[in-house]
Amino acid sequence: MLNKKYYPYIIAVSAVLFFIPFLGSVHLFDWDEINFAESAREMIVTGNFSRVQIDFQPFWEKPPLFFWMQAGCMKLFGINEFAARLPNAIFGIISLLTFYFIGKKLHDEKFGLIWALAYMGSFLPHLYFRSGIIDPVFNYFIFLTVFFLFKCINETLEKRSVIYAVAGGISIGLATLTKGPVGFLIVGISVMIYWISIRFKKMTNAKNIIVFALTFILISSLWFGLEVIKNGPWFIKEFLRYQMDLFLKPVAGHGGPLYYHFLIVFLGCFPISVLALPLLFGKKPEFFKKDTNFLKWMFILFWVVMIVFSIVKTKIVHYSSLAYFPLSFIAACFVYGLISNKTGLKKYLIWTIVLTGGVFSILLAALPLLAQHKEIIIPYIKDSFAVACLNAPVKWYGYEFLTGIIYFILLMISVVMLKRKKFFNGFITLFYATSFCLFFYLLSVVPKIEKYSQSPYINFLQSIKGQDAYVNTYGFYSYAPFYYFQKMPGGNIESRNIEWLLNGTIDKPVYLVTNVKYKDTFKKFPEFKLIKEEGGFLFYLRMPSK
Repeated sequence: MLNKKYYPYIIAVSAVLFFIPFLGSVHLFDWDEINFAESAREMIVTGNFSRVQIDFQPFWEKPPLFFWMQAGCMKLFGINEFAARLPNAIFGIISLLTFYFIGKKLHDEKFGLIWALAYMGSFLPHLYFRSGIIDPVFNYFIFLTVFFLFKCINETLEKRSVIYAVAGGISIGLATLTKGPVGFLIVGISVMIYWISIRFKKMTNAKNIIVFALTFILISSLWFGLEVIKNGPWFIKEFLRYQMDLFLKPVAGHGGPLYYHFLIVFLGCFPISVLALPLLFGKKPEFFKKDTNFLKWMFILFWVVMIVFSIVKTKIVHYSSLAYFPLSFIAACFVYGLISNKTGLKKYLIWTIVLTGGVFSILLAALPLLAQHKEIIIPYIKDSFAVACLNAPVKWYGYEFLTGIIYFILLMISVVMLKRKKFFNGFITLFYATSFCLFFYLLSVVPKIEKYSQSPYINFLQSIKGQDAYVNTYGFYSYAPFYYFQKMPGGNIESRNIEWLLNGTIDKPVYLVTNVKYKDTFKKFPEFKLIKEEGGFLFYLRMPSK
């Protein structure tokens, strides 16, 4: 076995190799990835870094911290997919190293290694560090806040407890600057539940509470306060109103059943979701004497996230992604218990690993096979746009399905190790199998799948980039015309009005992108000429009257 001093280097090198290469191998995805990258691009174009914009109009859904990170990367590497996703890849490396050093402090080096690799080797947690969405950065700051509060409450030396209070205030302030007040709400509910669990006993002194609050106010005011001073409260009011709308009603059609996030987390976070089951619903471990209190905090944080976002009317996959952090810790506790011969591996867990991993293997193998033999599924699809997308010409090499097969083989190898009680080797094999599978799948399969969905549309926008024209969509909403056409400020304000683009007296050429469902609709607009049809998308051009 490797010397423990090499563990952080193993984690860092693994994270760099899995998270950074080929970040730009596929276009940004509508909506969120393109939305956020566009806000960063508009900061660069306008030079206005104090206010978030979309289509050069105020965008009050998010504060600016993540966009500052993206804009900084774009300054260094250009306005492209790699730069837009790089902040999350960097935070992926930081997150795994944070898990290691916290795990080492709570118990030992082996636990830290298991925790870091467990997170890296699970599906959605891994994928999010290769994305351009806000949540990985936001989740990291919230997790740090909870950890520092735990340290503040349990620290006996007053000087150190004050330092932890300051660190906690900085972390929650940065979380608020990343995604808004929802982070403070989650932390506040978690603290309240912890306080109830200890029967309202004193957690810390008034000094630490005041220091934490003042630090939070100071950090969050670096934008919220300056925005109010500079432009008045209207922008902040709209921002808070939108956050309330997300909670009370499904925004942009993103609704879902009450069990939505439980299903997403269980399936999407394999294998940590399975490995956490014995502790989530069974007897808690007794071997973890030094950190049982932190384990309690992780249980509280997990259930708060799952319950709050199950209640929230707007259901989006990444809303529950904060639960991945405590879930990975709980799973690591169970794995460590097995390795330490303090707990046993039940048969039901082995079968759950095999069945859930087997489902993923089948899906990973079946997707490229079905794409290559689309005649099998097309007769069952009633959506004309979906059928047209599937008929797009995509070159497959025939080996792409092997990723799923190889994953199943590695899964079974790890299971054999687990049955022989070689727990450390078995779980490390499983975690790296998932990581390698995702890496090669993202490289060999996802870019081809994207050619069936948005690639024809994105390629068209890039082909007309820089023209003095108006570009919009009809029949669906998209941020791609802003980012991939690289729209610049200015022009007729009516250009945001689809009716004006269709029927008004235009002063520039108008490109409209729609899909095959609306082909008959455009017969009503004879001024629009169909210039291209590809992958279910229709591209129309209207020229201004001479």
